[in-house]
Amino acid sequence: MKIPFRQLERHLADRLAKAYIVAGDEPLLVDEALEQLRAAAMRAGFTSRELHTAERTYRWTDLLAGADNLSLFATRKIVEIRLSAPKPGDEGSSTIAALCEREDPDTLLIVAVGAKLDSTASRSLWVKSVEEHGVIVEIWPIERNDLPRWIQQRAAAVKLKLTSAAAQSLAERVEGNLLAADQEIKRLALTAVGREVDEAEVLEFVAHNSRFDIFGLADAVLAGETGRVFKILSGLRAEGVHPVQISWVLNRDISLLARVEYAVRHGDSVDGVLMKNGVWRRRQPLVKQALNKFRAPRLRALLAEAARVDAALKGVFPAEPWTTLTDLLIALLRPPEGARAR
Repeated sequence: MKIPFRQLERHLADRLAKAYIVAGDEPLLVDEALEQLRAAAMRAGFTSRELHTAERTYRWTDLLAGADNLSLFATRKIVEIRLSAPKPGDEGSSTIAALCEREDPDTLLIVAVGAKLDSTASRSLWVKSVEEHGVIVEIWPIERNDLPRWIQQRAAAVKLKLTSAAAQSLAERVEGNLLAADQEIKRLALTAVGREVDEAEVLEFVAHNSRFDIFGLADAVLAGETGRVFKILSGLRAEGVHPVQISWVLNRDISLLARVEYAVRHGDSVDGVLMKNGVWRRRQPLVKQALNKFRAPRLRALLAEAARVDAALKGVFPAEPWTTLTDLLIALLRPPEGARAR
């Protein structure tokens, strides 16, 4: 069966299935769904947990061997498999399916996928097996119009009251990054629990928060402001900001530009495409400006480079993080033929 994330708590209060998939591209919500599952499993007597990160070199035979060699006194355990994409390969797919089909009440299988299940993945053996024997928890993004309300609800959970205007202002600053929103809510709660926070206080708070320099960096890249980009980058590095955080924002903007450029080239209006892609009003002029210098061939090359940088920063292959990130910024800032950098 399939259930949305909002129904998971009610489902777990009723029963615990033998297998779960938690899939979505919102890391905060995926992690929270996993925490709910682990807590429910602990209440049900699952006292140990095995974590398997299934990268390309992962040995699926080791997972099956471990399941076959339980001792007589083994405790009930969670077997948690982490996939970065819904493509475990033929061996992985058959292994997950085999684990689902076992009659083993002392093992709970959880497969966490850091991406949405597309139509191809939904038809695959391993997904069908979990759907037949367990539960698929689907994590959907928070829509642009729903984000301020989500922020207010999130704040209320930590006894922080945000006005509607304050929530709207914070939503515009984080631009869909739920992890950033959650962290800023928690930081605000340290000094403002039990009282109402208005828009002016939120704006003052984020103005003194270096985290938002990352978004300033992204805006400077779209504007082609080379000097400002590297000044901000130097400050972020000095403050200990992890390159992965910066890479996430750059990847987001490259993907956005590619989608918008493709749609406009095929006849859609730029304003309509920006609205459809949830681009906040204050950023729309920057995106339109950037579209003048980013054409399809360049965007394809940038998408490939951004994927390579992301893999390097996550340790898939060795690379110096800041040098790798700087190379991506240089590629983004390179002016079109005949133009000069600012």
